[in-house]
Amino acid sequence: MTDLIDLNTLEILALYRDKTLSPLEYWQAVEARIEAFEPIVNALYAYDPESARAQAEASTQRWLKGEMLGPLDGLPVSLKELIATKGQPVPLGTKAVELVPAGEDAPVAARCREDGAILYAKTTCPDYGMLSSGLSSFHKLSRNPWDPTQNPGGSSAGAASAGAAGYGTLHIGTDIGGSVRLPAGWTGLFGFKPSQGRIPVDPFYTGRCAGPMARTVTDAAYAMATLSRPDWRDGTSLPPNEIDWLDLNADVKGLKIGLMLDAGCGLPLDDEVRDAVLSAAKLFEAAGAIIVPVEPVLTRDMLDGLDDFWRAKFWGDMVALSEERRDLILPYILEWASKGADVSGSRAVFGFNQTMEMRKSCGRLMQRVDAVISPTNPIVSYPADWASPTNDPQLPFEHIAFTVPWNMSEQPASSINCGFSKSGMPIGLQIVGPRFEDLFVLKLSKAFEDWSGGVKQWPQPPARG
Repeated sequence: MTDLIDLNTLEILALYRDKTLSPLEYWQAVEARIEAFEPIVNALYAYDPESARAQAEASTQRWLKGEMLGPLDGLPVSLKELIATKGQPVPLGTKAVELVPAGEDAPVAARCREDGAILYAKTTCPDYGMLSSGLSSFHKLSRNPWDPTQNPGGSSAGAASAGAAGYGTLHIGTDIGGSVRLPAGWTGLFGFKPSQGRIPVDPFYTGRCAGPMARTVTDAAYAMATLSRPDWRDGTSLPPNEIDWLDLNADVKGLKIGLMLDAGCGLPLDDEVRDAVLSAAKLFEAAGAIIVPVEPVLTRDMLDGLDDFWRAKFWGDMVALSEERRDLILPYILEWASKGADVSGSRAVFGFNQTMEMRKSCGRLMQRVDAVISPTNPIVSYPADWASPTNDPQLPFEHIAFTVPWNMSEQPASSINCGFSKSGMPIGLQIVGPRFEDLFVLKLSKAFEDWSGGVKQWPQPPARG
């Protein structure tokens, strides 16, 4: 089981082609892995192993006949709970939502299903996807496989836990302020937030993206051909592309790469994180890149304005609920959103306009550099049962200062492991590229993965008593 779990996507597909491994056999290894880890990490929602076995058997027959549906045929894929799948409710991580089955697949789910993926479960998220935490009023508490006392981050919490625990090679999260990159950083995964519209989402919203989370860059890059097919339901969906997503060779010699160690506001940077990112910068420099210290792109006014706008938006949604249902929302989120009642219309508009200020600030910086590297997360880790790294609803976004600007500027950004703390917890490096240059970010990420050697040893299942 361990050997199969350690395989990457391309290795698995090669074994399928050689008929030395079947999709059913690989699924059985993943199912055993889930049985070992899931009681500890609580990564999954709507897990259906019986359906997965049937899907895997159908894929096995297609491979025997040479009639595969697409590039993901026979590969187990988990989808974040916020990504609708036909016939299953979308709880949005909260007890406040009525459980009504979704009428159709969201774009990501539709593309995966069309290409033969084994959709075996959804992954957990906090209430309304508005926490970087595995804490939810609806789901069990999701935990970090590296240390179950610690948080996996979020809001793609379950996706991160599932990926680090080895539930297959591909997990799809969503990201509006860092919700793919932050948990990827805290769990040692590679997380990729593409340019706005590269992977269609429904509903779409300012800054909201979907992205792959995996143990390797190649695993995530391989999925992009499927995930990036356009869908009319996303008004920002980009045109069809002919990108060779596996063309990952990169020469960084002469590239000017901005090194950002000050986010401009938010939590102070842990020394261990700073040291790991500086070591990463030296690897780029050794390969011929020109490392240039750069100033922050975010200000306190920008972050506070976004906080005001999001509070007002979510309070508008919550005030429409009955008092009984509203009281079911996670208290941290309800307390945070309730302050939206005090946000005037003009203040909310000012807050929204700060997203445009972020975009201008990011664009200005990118005139001087080819790419930016920074910490993904300012701190190493925090307790599993905390709602956020501050655990304070009046300071909800102090941890997203390195990540959120790139959502609003619509630029591609990744998080890749760049080391571990003394306590053994992963540290993430963020790599940012120009708008629409998604493959460029993947190339830089793969180069860094090759230089650093990647994660050498992933969390192992607990010994059975």
